[in-house]
Amino acid sequence: MKKFFVAFFVSVLSVCAGAAEKPTLKLVFDASKGVAGSVVLPTGKKVNYTAYTKLYYVTHVEDSTYQYLNFFVPDGATQKTPIFMPNYVGGYMAAEPRMIDEGDASGRALAEGFVVAIPGARGRNSVVSKKGKNIYTGRAPKGLLDLKAAIRYLRFFDKDMPGDAERIITDGTSAGGAMSSLLGTSGNNPAYQPLLKAMGAADEKDDIFAAVCFCPIVDLDHADMAYEWLYGFANNKTRSVSSEQELVSEELAAQFPAYINSLNLKKPDGTSLNADNYKDYLKQLLIASVQEAKDAGADIPDSIGFSFSSAIKFVAPINGGKELQKGNKLPNMPQDKPMNMPKDFMQVMAKQKGEYVTGIDLDKYLLYVSTTTPLKGVPAFDSKGVAGSKASGENEEFGNEKGSAVNFTDFALRKATCKEKDTINSSISENVRLLNPMRMMDEKESTIAPHWYIRHGAIDRDTSFPIPVNLATKLENKGKDVNFKLPWNRPHSGDYALNELFAWMHSICR
Repeated sequence: MKKFFVAFFVSVLSVCAGAAEKPTLKLVFDASKGVAGSVVLPTGKKVNYTAYTKLYYVTHVEDSTYQYLNFFVPDGATQKTPIFMPNYVGGYMAAEPRMIDEGDASGRALAEGFVVAIPGARGRNSVVSKKGKNIYTGRAPKGLLDLKAAIRYLRFFDKDMPGDAERIITDGTSAGGAMSSLLGTSGNNPAYQPLLKAMGAADEKDDIFAAVCFCPIVDLDHADMAYEWLYGFANNKTRSVSSEQELVSEELAAQFPAYINSLNLKKPDGTSLNADNYKDYLKQLLIASVQEAKDAGADIPDSIGFSFSSAIKFVAPINGGKELQKGNKLPNMPQDKPMNMPKDFMQVMAKQKGEYVTGIDLDKYLLYVSTTTPLKGVPAFDSKGVAGSKASGENEEFGNEKGSAVNFTDFALRKATCKEKDTINSSISENVRLLNPMRMMDEKESTIAPHWYIRHGAIDRDTSFPIPVNLATKLENKGKDVNFKLPWNRPHSGDYALNELFAWMHSICR
């Protein structure tokens, strides 16, 4: 029988009535408890694996519905095999640990030879019952703490478990993308240590090797101003707003240029990315997105804001004929008889027309985006009590264990209370900081992941384009390896283009 591995921790245990709390004095991994399994991918490929389930990653398990991970080892994996760690957090809500899904990135990861760890995490909706009262266990930053504890667990048992805990690649979408970005920017930051210690997490490092972030909902304390700066022009065009909301929109938008300039970002060529040239840079990113799609054969109309080349600038001599001279025009195709034109020339004309993207009307394109999915209200995130708006999921995320929803920016709080000197309290402010990767990567104590894969769909309006652009640009400016795109025609979604994703993962692991 294989060795039974345990590690003893001292912790204070509490008993939860009716909420499935699992008291324990130790973190455990038993190598003999693996169960054989297999999964068949859509391609028909069968992958055999060994599964270790319900591995509790803290000694003080407040909610056993979420605070464990499932671990899957494909046949042939070794101690040096990289570990793929997806999370299924969405909307900052709780996510139970899942089994392997043949149709998503977890199944593909096994097929590609990666060890897969799938942790659960508490969220804003996770509840336990204590003494007849509902206790909300997952308000900020609890979900992030759970994922950090899972990484520490993998490191604690690294010598005993297959897979290399020094090469963990996290993955998440939306709020899960935010969690992945936070794991990548806040590694080993001591600000989380007292909270992790109280949970009974292993006393280990929690930095990661790479972060995969699909449409990350981050920088929440600046996301409202970014949203209105980009989309405010659509008020009462594609988004109906009241007169009070329109004023709030204008105030928020006016704050964003100063924030952009405060980041001191640099474009790839080393020049400044600032409020004056930001929209031009965004146009370049969107043009690159549509050009890639066009090159792959996508049919993209010019009615949504893009302009395309419509004439050939040079025609090579045909059968000894003369090339097109400057000032001469190509034949007018509707009037000329096709049978008089060489067949090969006709094919070139058809292929070239509209293939090269020459420009974009940004406002026109953003109006198109807002018609694919309605824009969020005003404000988009910190909306509780502002100009008649209801609380958002983010307002709940920063609430307390009683289930409250709170404002998390001074601007929204003052609008909600009509008190110009109100400020959010220090505990909320600290939780906002702990959940902002833009802030955490600036702290010297943070270990930032060296590799990044960030995607935000070109028709995704769940947060504005500047939010992921800022994240990617700031990481690049810090010398990190960043693979960033605004994929054409993608809505708010993740784990797509898996061929591209796993090719990238293999490239960084070689």
